[in-house]
Amino acid sequence: MLGGGGLVAANVYASASEGGWGKEGSGDAADAQLRSAGMATVDCPDVGARLTDVPEAARGDVDRELAQLDQQIAEAYQRLQQSADALRQDPGAADNSVMNPLKDKRTATLGRIADAIGRAGNRPDKLDALAPCTLRPAEAAPGGEGQESAAPTQSAGQGQNGGTGQGGNGPVAADYVDINSVQPNAPKAPPGGTFRTECGVNENGLFNSDNVIVAPGVSNGAHHFHDYVGNQSNTAFASDQDLADAKTSCADQGDRSTYYWPVLRLQNGKQERDAGAPGGGTEGNAGEIVTPKEVTLTFVGSPSGQVTEMPRLLRIITGDAKAFVNGPANANASWSCTGFEDRQLKDKYPLCPSGSDVVRSFHFQSCWDGRNADSANHRTHVAFADAQGNCPGGFKAIPQLVQRIVYDVDAPSLADGGKGTPLFAVDSFPEQQHKPVTDHGDFINVFDEGLMRTMVDCINSGRECGPGDDGKDGGGKGDGGKGDGGTANPSEEPGGQDTAEPSATAAPEKPAESQPAKPEEPAGTTPAQQPAQSNPVEAPRVDATTAPANTTKNDGGEVKRDESTAPAAPAGTAGGAAPQASQSAPAQAGAVTTPPPADLEPQAVGSGGLAETGANLWPAALGVLLAASGLVMLLRARRLRY
Repeated sequence: MLGGGGLVAANVYASASEGGWGKEGSGDAADAQLRSAGMATVDCPDVGARLTDVPEAARGDVDRELAQLDQQIAEAYQRLQQSADALRQDPGAADNSVMNPLKDKRTATLGRIADAIGRAGNRPDKLDALAPCTLRPAEAAPGGEGQESAAPTQSAGQGQNGGTGQGGNGPVAADYVDINSVQPNAPKAPPGGTFRTECGVNENGLFNSDNVIVAPGVSNGAHHFHDYVGNQSNTAFASDQDLADAKTSCADQGDRSTYYWPVLRLQNGKQERDAGAPGGGTEGNAGEIVTPKEVTLTFVGSPSGQVTEMPRLLRIITGDAKAFVNGPANANASWSCTGFEDRQLKDKYPLCPSGSDVVRSFHFQSCWDGRNADSANHRTHVAFADAQGNCPGGFKAIPQLVQRIVYDVDAPSLADGGKGTPLFAVDSFPEQQHKPVTDHGDFINVFDEGLMRTMVDCINSGRECGPGDDGKDGGGKGDGGKGDGGTANPSEEPGGQDTAEPSATAAPEKPAESQPAKPEEPAGTTPAQQPAQSNPVEAPRVDATTAPANTTKNDGGEVKRDESTAPAAPAGTAGGAAPQASQSAPAQAGAVTTPPPADLEPQAVGSGGLAETGANLWPAALGVLLAASGLVMLLRARRLRY
């Protein structure tokens, strides 16, 4: 009887508390309740925005403490998810169980940051004022400013066959939009030459959750997994010399540069090797990692004049991994579909028609301050050009990196939460909920000096060059049409068809499918280009991070913040939960488009029905049997005794 009763109690308790990231609720009622509990997010002040001048001697200590702030937010968000049941009964309990402990930890960490800076220079005042954080419903986060829908949100946290998918922290159905409903909004392609480098598609599976730029020396500093191509020594502990000595996946061995971005996953319940690892499944990043079908890395010139060589070990981050709570000021990734790349999205994932692939692109900053290879916030040493291609005062034009990443993934089935065809989403910090607006790319220049000179010469002389070129024309238009010419949109031809042949950057392809028809594109457009990136409209907002201790400077000059160099948000955002919400007038080339409110709806994160519940409680049933058998034996023994 004791054994059976214990088995019942243990199994019922385990079933009630099981679930990890946000599995506590299910159904429409739980979906509505999670607006103030499980699908809320933690919004903390951006400490890095106040740390634009960190002494070199203090950067190592500051880096580690800033990474600790990220860890504290991730842990608080996990507690929030796991406490959803209690918070439904008493939403105010979050202050005592989640937010106040987070504030106390942040206060101590901010004190250590101030002390570290004070030992090397002037101690910053009032950093502790940045300790309090806000618990806000997901639909109210400033990164998307969504509007609450009257209809319940589909559960997008579950994969196929009852899989956990992203574990209840996104994406949701409102994060997707039909590409057919988006109006053409891409501007004209910039004139000039191009230089293309081919570094594969990460077919060798180099992944980790580090970030050597933002959090050097800190394992799991990114709290999400990255794809890496190019340099093969990418860990948080890689020094400048390690990067210079590393092997490379690039066809031209003179390019040892580091190119990385968050992985894309299918929410199909597959257990990847990181399922139980920090940055992976334990932080809400789960599902099958998708290897890109194609990766194109192209450097383009400036429409206003010639470009100069990049400094060796220049570090550039484009986009904002925390844009869901920070806001869209630094968001800079674009999403589209092959055959439709004159239509770009920033805060939505595209639903592509049959035969069309998902395209993800990044246009990096193209102006450099002429002195620093990095800056305290990883932004102020580089900037975007204005609408005419002019750099801010004191900045020099450098080759602009354009990354185009293609994925062979089907449009997910939103009506059933991705159970029929799984949803896809990028990895993210847990509290960023896999929003497309948080997508970002990272680059470290480790080109040989001779190859960098060749790149600049090709661009400035108007040629299109690629791997193996000796600086002569022939890497692009002169290759019989087989190369992509290094253009920002290499595969697009007048009919909107993707005709590029496989190259060193292409993964094995499926049998060819017919491309969808699309409206004829305006002449002279380049689908991946972003009009707003060259139209700064506000001062930059930055991640809560500082530069690595091994930052390389050209002349030892101090970092100076230029408030006019903010990258503006790209056009092409789609508002509204339904595709029709994106049917607006085409954006004019070069116009700044402020993203409309995005429907950042919470989702039902529970899983399972009656059959699944019964399957999970079979040990309890066995316990009942044992307890009943014990009772019968006890009664029989008592009768025999008397």
